[in-house]
Amino acid sequence: MDGVVLKRLRHSQSVVPAGEPLLEIGDPKALEIVADLLSSDAVRVKAGDAVLIEQWGGGDTLRGRVRRVEPSGFMKVSALGVEEQRVNVIVDFVDPEQATRAIGDGYRVEVRVVVWEEDKVLKVPTGTLFRRGDQWALFIVENGRARLRTIKIGQRNGAEAQILEGVRERDQIVLYPPDTLADGDRVAQRAA
Repeated sequence: MDGVVLKRLRHSQSVVPAGEPLLEIGDPKALEIVADLLSSDAVRVKAGDAVLIEQWGGGDTLRGRVRRVEPSGFMKVSALGVEEQRVNVIVDFVDPEQATRAIGDGYRVEVRVVVWEEDKVLKVPTGTLFRRGDQWALFIVENGRARLRTIKIGQRNGAEAQILEGVRERDQIVLYPPDTLADGDRVAQRAA
């Protein structure tokens, strides 16, 4: 087999049972990423989705594409001791030559899978949103007063939410409104 020795599994002489591996050989030009995602996130991922590869040690974000979402999950204990259901997602590099110059077998990377994208989206930080009954709401600032607005949101992640109705571009909104803030209360902009 052509390839490069990736690992030497035996480091000293001894009796070797038949069939026991001695070396791991691989083709560094055929790298792939195996990312374990929470199963609740993996259900949104599909083959062909774009992937951003970050935190690999270089300054640039590398690009990848989801090849496969494995059909079965597994249990993994998080660093906080919480049992989590995970699913392996296999990612291929869009530019394998660039990746193999920088990354090797078993390296650590972080991936972000693009499950939805759209141009010209009105969005707000999720720290502005709160539930009001069964609807989403936020506060708009008008003439120095907080005005309660019921809104309709689309896509969201942990940081931002897409606004479908209820807010216009350039509206000033209240970030992290306290529970005590009510419609019509006077507000002032905090110095940064």
